[in-house]
Amino acid sequence: MDADATDEALMMAYGRGDATAFETLYARHRGGLFRYLLRHLRQQALAEELFQDVWSRLIGARERYRPDAKFSTWLYQIASNRLTDHWRALGRQGGFVDEGDERIEREPDPSTPEREMSQFEQRRQLQRALEELPAEQREVLLLRLDRELELEEIAQITGVGRETVKSRLRYAMDKLRSRLRS
Repeated sequence: MDADATDEALMMAYGRGDATAFETLYARHRGGLFRYLLRHLRQQALAEELFQDVWSRLIGARERYRPDAKFSTWLYQIASNRLTDHWRALGRQGGFVDEGDERIEREPDPSTPEREMSQFEQRRQLQRALEELPAEQREVLLLRLDRELELEEIAQITGVGRETVKSRLRYAMDKLRSRLRS
């Protein structure tokens, strides 16, 4: 299979039994998918478990795949559904109930000028701000920023309308700006 082939063509080839097509897809999407799951779960082992489960579900659905949407949209919809299942099994929506405040209290005081200027500290502040967002806003923001998906693709993945995606993105960005200014 041609390495320049589209994801959709690769998935169709994999559905017909071409294992090298799967290897190419996996190489293209493993990093982004893992980061997406890790950002939601914040636990390496759990992210690895769900990562494997998403790929297993993809493998199980390979013969039924139809390129009605972009492959990446389909893949991230599987991941989003798997995350939803995970949080439901724990009896929570979004997974960050009361964890943010506890984590912030455990963090050392970042008030020194050196720490405030460091890239590490900036990333940590951003992560905290992301964790404080409602789950729905965090999901659309991560899909937009990490995966650079279009609004329509995010709407397909999350199962809400395009305008709802736009609203969630706007509210998320407003909250992040406010949080990072303080």
